[in-house]
Amino acid sequence: MASGGGSGERAPGSNPFRALREKLGALPPGPKPPDPPRPAQGVTERVTVRRERAGRGGKTVTLAEGPGLAGRDLEELAREAARAHGVGARVEGRALVLQGDQSERLAAWLAARGFARVERGN
Repeated sequence: MASGGGSGERAPGSNPFRALREKLGALPPGPKPPDPPRPAQGVTERVTVRRERAGRGGKTVTLAEGPGLAGRDLEELAREAARAHGVGARVEGRALVLQGDQSERLAAWLAARGFARVERGN
């Protein structure tokens, strides 16, 4: 092998980016991670979590509804619930609907998000 200046050879274990890092210096800090969701303050109204199958082609869904959800952005809550549970979620009227039997998981998730009175229905 020829030992020319531009052959691209390097010694084993050497870092090819060392020279670039030395030229650039310290990098600026990255973006700040998003703040964790804050629990809803003063939400003492009831949220009922229940399963339902009637009128849904035999498929089970989990509904969260009640006065505790009033004034909340249900579309955003549905997106967060879908990501957290790994299932589809949507808003129907004033209820949050998740695919499948997620009643225990949804009740625990809502309680962790600051909903004080989460009750399980059927």
